[in-house]
Amino acid sequence: YVAAQAAERLALRFSTPDAVLASKNKFLARERFRSAGLPTPGYRRVSLDSDPGEEARATRYPCVLKPLALSASRGVIRADKASEFTDAFARIKKLLEMERETWLQVEDFIPGREFALEGLVTGGSLQVLALFDKPDPLDGPYFEETIYVTPSREPPAVQASIFEAAQRGVVSLGLTHGPVHAEMRVNPNGVWMLEVAARPIGGLCSQVLRFDGGVTLEEVVLRHAVGEDMRHVRVTPGAHGVMMIPIPRAGVYAGVEGLEGARQVAGIEDVVIAAKEGQTLMPLPEGASYLGFIFARGISADSVERALRESHASLQFHLSPALTVVR
Repeated sequence: YVAAQAAERLALRFSTPDAVLASKNKFLARERFRSAGLPTPGYRRVSLDSDPGEEARATRYPCVLKPLALSASRGVIRADKASEFTDAFARIKKLLEMERETWLQVEDFIPGREFALEGLVTGGSLQVLALFDKPDPLDGPYFEETIYVTPSREPPAVQASIFEAAQRGVVSLGLTHGPVHAEMRVNPNGVWMLEVAARPIGGLCSQVLRFDGGVTLEEVVLRHAVGEDMRHVRVTPGAHGVMMIPIPRAGVYAGVEGLEGARQVAGIEDVVIAAKEGQTLMPLPEGASYLGFIFARGISADSVERALRESHASLQFHLSPALTVVR
């Protein structure tokens, strides 16, 4: 949002602050998706000062409670009954104490397969750079992402439906120029947009995308920002994948075993451990980081997914104070 304000003042091409704000706020995004006729679950904003018991009784289950502005599934919790609702409400309220947030959102749970889309928007038109499958089921109670693999293994008709829904999401939010990272679920009732964020994929995950000539995603975004025509850009042939290594439980990071073996798995390009010794780690829904990242490339999405899982199985992380070996 700050970047959008700066771009507006400097007369740089970017989406308006209003559009970026809508893309960052889950309630505003839902309002605009619904107005555009996109499939939308039942949803409502709930004040953190309201009575959680009353809200639980007024809710249809299963549902998902989520903060309005946090990213990376932080604070997102599924509830299948009233007692789980009140527990989730309390956890999110505590998490948001330092965020100056006064609302959370309650939505109907959307079943289905989940995907992520990386793209560029020029003049309101979406150019898809990559569509990622998320092969692990994301059914809750928490929604920690793990594996992204591209190209998608979905049939062309399903992919076309995803692209069309993402374009409608871009237009409904008013995004006009710049990178987007969109996430959606697909089930027999259609494509359900979860978000269309006015930013590229976060952190080290961007390394999963490599374009012709060795161009990185960051270079693509910067060249697009200064007005260069990037319609020709293509992800290099083959399949590409990343695994965001989940934190299994709260603790202090004390090291990892099996790193060299994990790197030697066929198809693995690199294993990056982001955690530092002595760092206190917290899993979702309160946590906001990963242990690290595994990158793989291969001839097919299936081979890349297998490589990521085999590499991850080679790693043994130690968390104190018990120094228990966990996977």
